[in-house]
Amino acid sequence: MTETLLSTSSSTFQALPFSDRCHRVWQRGDHLLIGVSPGNSYFSQLRIAQLVRWGRQFFAAVDVVHADLHVDAQYAVHGYPAELALRRAAKEVKATRRRIERGVALAGRAGVGVHALSEFTGTAAYRRLRGEVATGLAEDAELRAATELMAAGFLASRLAEGEAPTADQLAAGIGYIAAELPFFLDTPSLLGVESSVSCYHVELPLTPVLFGRDHGLRAAPGQGYAVIRPRVAPQLASAA
Repeated sequence: MTETLLSTSSSTFQALPFSDRCHRVWQRGDHLLIGVSPGNSYFSQLRIAQLVRWGRQFFAAVDVVHADLHVDAQYAVHGYPAELALRRAAKEVKATRRRIERGVALAGRAGVGVHALSEFTGTAAYRRLRGEVATGLAEDAELRAATELMAAGFLASRLAEGEAPTADQLAAGIGYIAAELPFFLDTPSLLGVESSVSCYHVELPLTPVLFGRDHGLRAAPGQGYAVIRPRVAPQLASAA
């Protein structure tokens, strides 16, 4: 199902809530979630600072969550020995965390939360949502196909041009994505906010599945999604 994108613009970024419902969640202005993946060069320190400062114009609260689960598996399935895969993953996650913290500090906005994904795995809300994801991947062909497509796209940057991922590589990619999906489904339950918009700089293959259909696994009523992309060359505006 394809939805018409609704545009909310400013001088720094353009926001495109996926659907009418996502736009209504956006208008509530309760919370913005910025998800950051290790190794993604898009999320520079400066970009994070811009996103945080810009997001606080529209939302009462902003949190940044970075992935730190299944990162070592991405290296292992590309031929790294287990010990080296763990070391590379730990180094990448640490660098990502440092970049986020410096970006938040540069933004000059107190009260912005910075969290690792692993901080939530012991909570009842995360376990419930992760179980729903596992069931959906096992029983919902549409969800599974979109997740595989997203995993293949993620893996493409690590493969030679035209090379298809192996079954093990695809499984590792799906595991990585599945760990993040609770925040696309129900951030309010995970962070204790009334409503939330998860954002990324591109529309993902899972977006229409989770936010555009009326059956199967889909986002909670208080969960929205928006593509947020730069309108101008990156530069940090002067302090407000």
